Parts: sequence; structure tokens; C-alpha cells
Amino acid sequence: MTSRRRSIGLLPKILIAIVLGIVCGLFFPEWLTRAFVTFNGLFGNFLSFIIPLIIVGLITPAIAELGKGAGKWLAVTAAIAYGSTLFAGFLGFATSMAVFPSLLTGKSAQSVTNPEDALLAPFFTVEMPPLMGVMTALILAFVVGVGLTLVDGDVIRRGFVEFRDIVNKVIAGILIPLLPLYIFGVFLNMTAAGQVWNVVTTFLGVIVMVFILTVVLLLIQYSIAGAFFKKNPLSMLKAMLPAYVTALGTSSSAATIPVTHRQAMTMGVSGPVASFVIPLCATIHLAGSTLKITCFSLAVMFLYGKPIDIPTIVGFILMLGIMMVAAPGVPGGAIMTATGLLSTMLGFTEPQVGLMIATYIAIDSFGTATNVTGDGAIAAVVDTLTRRSRTTETDTAITPTT
Repeated sequence: MTSRRRSIGLLPKILIAIVLGIVCGLFFPEWLTRAFVTFNGLFGNFLSFIIPLIIVGLITPAIAELGKGAGKWLAVTAAIAYGSTLFAGFLGFATSMAVFPSLLTGKSAQSVTNPEDALLAPFFTVEMPPLMGVMTALILAFVVGVGLTLVDGDVIRRGFVEFRDIVNKVIAGILIPLLPLYIFGVFLNMTAAGQVWNVVTTFLGVIVMVFILTVVLLLIQYSIAGAFFKKNPLSMLKAMLPAYVTALGTSSSAATIPVTHRQAMTMGVSGPVASFVIPLCATIHLAGSTLKITCFSLAVMFLYGKPIDIPTIVGFILMLGIMMVAAPGVPGGAIMTATGLLSTMLGFTEPQVGLMIATYIAIDSFGTATNVTGDGAIAAVVDTLTRRSRTTETDTAITPTT
């Protein structure tokens, strides 16, 4: 009689890591906290190194497997991602204009410093420079992947399929097993620093409103995706929950790609589409971040008594949606990309930009979690569209001509 060893799933491990990180951060000595911070630095640098390889390894063969219509699906996915991002921004704008006049009455901005300034430093770091940037990896994957659909490149195609197998081994053997420990270190350092809670209490009402909006946004996204995918939206959201919780810990869309990719396929998305859409959307689909930036920008404007010009805000959201495509999928990447727009289009001063950065980074993970979970909805829609397209092409091919 054989005994079957029970293993704890990824989601419980991440939840345990978050709770332990918060609890241990209250009493761990500084040297022990810095030991975990050192591990996080090493693991984070490895993530930065491997992410471009993951993008090339997953997207390139996936585009090749999509066939000659791959270029069209790139455009379709990008259009859906941009539309979702704009919808999130305008949802935040409309809600903020309705709620903030009463929510922020009588309040003013306090002096809040950047939470990252209070975090403990590692004992040492090992530089692991990536072979290429994320955008370079995306462009390379597009060029080679689309090229493979146009030529008889069996040797190159097999090479990228084997490279995908290597990437999947790294994901399954290194990244996913070590993610809970990495997340533990993130929350341990945040709790030990303490500054995060100052920001949270200062903007508590705004934070609660934004969190509710992220839930509403996900429900809308999955209601649409469920209608396309012919599945219960809540069941689909449940399948993506490990990706959501992982992003809460990593605060990085790119670092969460392995889990998001796995959960999208668990949800029922085909392997080629998941391998194509998930890494792509981790870079170009930042709906949750756009929602947060829009709401917090308006909150800062209300707190400082700045006039709110609707055409200016609309232009800001349209430009923000484009800027988010260039935002690196790393912690704080979205807000750092948006700082130029905050200064030029909204006229934010340096202290106001600093306040935006501090507020955003303090709860960066909720926007990131919304981003990656929404990627699953886009993958489901694109998967449905590709299946319908193949069905239509097959029907057309077998229809006799008269």
C-alpha cells in the first residue's frame, strides 16, 4: 500500500509567506532581516536577468505556432490591452470626481517620504545584467516569431521550441519554488521599515476606494471574458487567484509571468495563446496601474487645491495608456514612467511628484495584481477569437464552390 505525499499548493504557500513576513517583521533583529533582504536582492537580480529570456522563449515559438495570422493577433491583443487600460483610467476618473469632493473635504497632504528610502539594504549584491531589455526582448520575439510564420525555418523553429523547454524548466524548478521565500522577504522588509503604514493611514480613504475599483474592474473584465470563453467569470477569477496573490508579493508583472502563464492554462486557455498573450500583456497591459495613477493624481490635486480641467485629465489618461506600454514590469516601474506626464501635463511640482511616488509604491502590489489577473481575461478573449478564426477558415476551406 503506497502512501501519497501531500504537497501544499502555491496559493497557500504565498499566503503563509505574506502572514509570516508581516509577523516576523515585528520582532526579527536587523541582521536576520538583512539576510533575507540579501536573498531577495540575489533572487531579484536573477529575475531581471531571466525575464527577457522568458519573453523570448515563450513568445517566439507561440507566435510561430499561431501561424500566418500571428501579426493580426499581435495587433488584436495590443488593441484589447490598450482599450482595457483606457477603460480603467476613465473608470478611476469618473469615480474620483464623484467621491473625492466629499471624501477629501478638510484634508491636506502630509509630509510623507518614499517607503523605499526606509527599507533595509542587503549585506551584498551580485550584479546579473540581463542580455537585453524587456522591450528589446519583445521586439526580437515579434520579429523572429512572425518571421518563422513566413519562411520554412524548421531548424530555427525547433531551436526555439527547445529553448522554451529550458525556460519552462527554469520556471518550474527555480522561480516558482523560490517565490514564496522571496515574497516573505518583501513583506518582512516592508514591515520592518514601518514607513509604508504612514502612507497607508494618510490616504486610507483613497486606498479603500481604489481597492474597490480594482475589484470592480476585474469583475467587468471577467464578465466580458466569460461571455467570450463560455465559462463562469467567478470560476475563471478563482483559477487566476494564485497569480493575483503572487503579484501582491512581487509587485512585478514580469516576475509573476510564470504563475500567470500557468494559471491561464489552468483556466482553459490553450498553451500557444497563453505563451503569447501573458508575457506580452505583462509589458503592455497595466490597467490596474493606470487606475491607481489616475485616482491618486486626482487625490493629490484635490489635497493641494489644484484646478481640475476635464480635457486635460482626458488627454492625460490617453497619454498614460500609451506610456504604460513602455513601463517596465518591475516594482514601481509604472509610476516612474508616469512622472514625466505628471510634471508636464498636470503641472505637479517636485514634492507633489514625490508624494505620488510614495503613495503609489506603498500599495504598488494591488495595482500589479490587477494587471496580471486582467492578463488572464485578455488571454481568454484572444484564445476564443483565434479558435473562431480557425473554425471559420476551416468552414471556408471545405465549402464547395459553385
